[in-house]
Amino acid sequence: MEIIISGYGRMGKEVESICNERNHKIIAVVDNHKEWDNLSIEAGSNPVVIDFSLPDEAIKVFEHCFTNNLPVVTGTTGWYDDLDKVKKACTNNNGTFMYSPNFSIGVNLFFKTNEYLAKLMSKINNYNVWINEVHHIHKKDEPSGTAIKTVNQILQNNDRFTSWDLNEKKGTTSIPVFSFREGEITGQHEVVWDSEEDVIELAHEAKSRKGFALGAVVAAEFILGKKGFYTMDDMLNEIM
Repeated sequence: MEIIISGYGRMGKEVESICNERNHKIIAVVDNHKEWDNLSIEAGSNPVVIDFSLPDEAIKVFEHCFTNNLPVVTGTTGWYDDLDKVKKACTNNNGTFMYSPNFSIGVNLFFKTNEYLAKLMSKINNYNVWINEVHHIHKKDEPSGTAIKTVNQILQNNDRFTSWDLNEKKGTTSIPVFSFREGEITGQHEVVWDSEEDVIELAHEAKSRKGFALGAVVAAEFILGKKGFYTMDDMLNEIM
């Protein structure tokens, strides 16, 4: 499989390493708009773009991919307010797009467990819930995309709660999401259900970025030859 890496920071370099391990050919690495404008793809080439660019650059990357018939997998977060716009652009251009706040297989199992636990807790009224997320000091968006998906899963599966707030005190119907930026921490996410009698904690900690990169490359393998708008659920439903 041919790969274009979009964004050559920490994650871009991890993707490069995984691609080499899996014998994929990296035909280009682009790190800014000028490099995209100067990119030339040989006739007959059918690469997949794996994007870990910056949040304020991501939409332009996606639009470029759609108009140039390039399938794109993105792990960039911080652009989700424009999700409907991106989905429409993908559809209008008959494009191929897959996104996830976190491509780690472990995190996606964490998501499934979180969803199930939220449903169970909808029948029990004496627990409050909050979310803690910790990342390295270089991360641009706050809270993380993973934390946002986690709290939205709870809201969708538990009628006791109606909203979430960033770094606010615990409320009765609003779920606090506490976001911390410390050192070089790869990623920690924790859901805490707390009552007067006990506490239930659901947690995931990434040991390195390798799991994120591996999941993104597997996602690129998954969408090769497909058309449409995909999430990790689509891939997991096929491979699990």
